[in-house]
Amino acid sequence: MTAKTLHAWFADSVRRVPEAPALVIAGQSLTYAELDAVSRYVAGRVRGADPRAGRVGLLASRSVASYAGYLGTLLAGGTVVPLNEAYPAERNRRILELAGLDAVLADAAQDASFADGTGVPVVRIGADDVTRALRERGPAPAPAGEPGDPDDTAYILFTSGSTGVPKGVPIRHGNLDAFLRHHIARYDVGPGCRLSQTFGLTFDPSVFDMFVAWGGGAALVVPTREELLDPVSFVAGNALTHWYSVPSIISLVRTGGSLTPGSMPSLRRSLFAGEQLPLEQARAWKEAAPGSTVENLYGPTELSVTVTAYALPGDTADWPATSNGTVPIGTVYGHLDHRVDPETGELQVRGPQRFAGYLDPADNRGRFAEPDQGGERETPSPDAWYRTGDRVAREDGQLVHLGRLDQQVKIMGQRLELGDVEAAVRTWGGLGDVVVVAAPGASGEYRLTAVYSGQETAPAEIRARLRAHLPSHMIPRRFVHRPALPLNANGKFDRAACGLL
Repeated sequence: MTAKTLHAWFADSVRRVPEAPALVIAGQSLTYAELDAVSRYVAGRVRGADPRAGRVGLLASRSVASYAGYLGTLLAGGTVVPLNEAYPAERNRRILELAGLDAVLADAAQDASFADGTGVPVVRIGADDVTRALRERGPAPAPAGEPGDPDDTAYILFTSGSTGVPKGVPIRHGNLDAFLRHHIARYDVGPGCRLSQTFGLTFDPSVFDMFVAWGGGAALVVPTREELLDPVSFVAGNALTHWYSVPSIISLVRTGGSLTPGSMPSLRRSLFAGEQLPLEQARAWKEAAPGSTVENLYGPTELSVTVTAYALPGDTADWPATSNGTVPIGTVYGHLDHRVDPETGELQVRGPQRFAGYLDPADNRGRFAEPDQGGERETPSPDAWYRTGDRVAREDGQLVHLGRLDQQVKIMGQRLELGDVEAAVRTWGGLGDVVVVAAPGASGEYRLTAVYSGQETAPAEIRARLRAHLPSHMIPRRFVHRPALPLNANGKFDRAACGLL
C-alpha cells in the first residue's frame, strides 16, 4: 500500500464528501469543498512569497486562516513549522533562525515583528481573504496527484532542550501514514463524527485531531479559548462524538463543579495523552460521559504523536489497579517494534512512525540505540531504536508509565527539561544558583518550583522578568529562597532535598 501525504488524506475526503462539514470554528462552519477553496487560495499566496514553498512558519491561532494555512502550505509542497502566538517574540525568532524559515504565514492582526530584519517575508491572511476565497471559488480542480512525496518533511516541531536551545523534530509524511490508518479505523471516524481540537498547533496531538478527522471525512470542531475553560458545555453544545485532550483538563472541570454525571451524552470516544492519567480522574470523566470509551494514549513527538493506547473496560468494576494509580498506557501499536531495557526500564521504539533524526544532528547523541549493540551514529540507521527516556513496567500484560529517566517532564501536557528552565531563570530572572524541581499537585498534574540562592527577590518580580522570555508553562509556580542550596555526597545540587522545600 502506497503511503499518502498529509494533504492527500484531506484531498480524498474533499472528493468523497465535498459538502460535509470539515471545520467548525468561532461560529463558522466550512464544508470540505469550502475549506479546500480557502487552502488553495493560501497556497497561491505562499507560492507568491516563496516559489520554492520551503519551510513556512505558521503563526498559529484558532482561526480559519490558521487551518487553511496549514493545508495550504502542504498543498504548495512546503513544510509547516508551527509558531505559538503566545510565546515571547524572542523564542519565535530563535525558531525562525533554527528552522531556516523561508516565509511566515500569519493572521492579519497578529504580531509578526519577530521576523523584522531577517529578510523572511510575512504573508498575511485575514477574514477578508477567507471571504474572497469563498466568493471566488470555482469547481474543485480535477485530481492531478498530490504535492510532495512521503519522504518529504510534513512539519517540524520544536521541543524544549536541556541546553536552552529548542530541538527541531522533523516528521515526514510517511511517518504519519500508518498512524492515521490505524486511528481512523480504531476510532470509527467517518462522516457525521465531530472531533474536538483542544491542542495548539505547536503540540503534536493537534496533528491527530486534524488529520484523523479530515482523513475520515469528519468535522473538526475548534473551541475558543473561553470555551476551553468550560469543556463540558463545549462538548454538549457542539454534540461532539470524539474528545481528545491532556488529562489536566479533567482537574479543571472537576474543580469548577461542571463535570456532573451524564453531562456529556454525545461522546462515544474520550482520549487523553500528554501526561499520566490518574484512574480517579478517568472515573470522573467516565461518569460524565457514560456512553464513551475512555482511553489513555502515549507517545513522544519523535515517534509521530502516539505509539500506545489502553482502553479502559466499559464497567468500572473491571478497571485495573496499577502500582502508581494511573491508567496503563497499554500496548504498542502492531505496526511498530518495541523493547524495554531490562536494567533501566526505558521504553525503546522503532518502525514507520520513528523520525529520522533531529534537525541538528548533534541532538541525536544519546537518543538512539543501534541494533546489535552497534555504536552511535550521527545519522541513526533505519533500524535504530528511539530511546524515549520514559520508564515503564508491564503490569497484568499492559505497560504502565512510571516516569522519566532524565529531568524531562510534562507541564500542561507540554514537554520541557528542567535544565532548560533553570538556565532561563538564572539568565533572565537575575538569580544565583537555581534548581527547578517538578512535583505533582493535589490533582496530579506536575508543578514547577524554583529553589534559588543569592539575593532574595519577590516572586512577582521574578515572573515579570521571565514573561518576556518564556512561555507560561515554563515559568515556575513557586520560588523558594535559601541562603545556599543543599548538596549531595558528590557535591552536586541535591534535587531530592530541594523537592522537599
